[in-house]
Amino acid sequence: MAKLVYSMITSLDGYAEAAEGDLGNGAQDREVHTFVNDLFRPVGTYLYGRRMYETMVYWETAPAEPDAPPHIRQYARDWRAAEKIVYSTTLESVSSAKTRIERTFDPDAVRKLKAEADHDLTVDGPHLAAQAIAAGLVDEYHLFVTTSVVGGGKRFFPDGVRLELDLVEQRAFDSGLIYARYRTR
Repeated sequence: MAKLVYSMITSLDGYAEAAEGDLGNGAQDREVHTFVNDLFRPVGTYLYGRRMYETMVYWETAPAEPDAPPHIRQYARDWRAAEKIVYSTTLESVSSAKTRIERTFDPDAVRKLKAEADHDLTVDGPHLAAQAIAAGLVDEYHLFVTTSVVGGGKRFFPDGVRLELDLVEQRAFDSGLIYARYRTR
């Protein structure tokens, strides 16, 4: 059985999306990006909401940039190799291979997908992740914490949910970004 992993960059004050501007420095660092590449290379399926998919579809064509560094080209290859499911009521079509649209998030369908998958899955985007968390589907949480406090936006963890987690891995990068991996109890 595969794991469902929720992983996002988050501000020091816990926002996965800032109300104004970006989440701060650290994630663009080559060391961090190479670590992310290695961490997510085995992922078999990405679960996205529409907005996160529209951000991530960049990786469908990223290696076409002639001056792209090797770690960027590698991430693009890995991303293109995985399946993608986009949960959206408004998206009419997708512009990447190995991608399908689902109109509603069905926890039972995701449970079945986890049970049948040979490779882990990720859920990306705070809104979609909140649904997966509420349904008890998320097995691991991977936080990439920047050095910035942004004061508002969309929280990494949804309001009203209590979780008991075990810290299983942590790493600090030279850029100041901190990685923490938690497993559900």
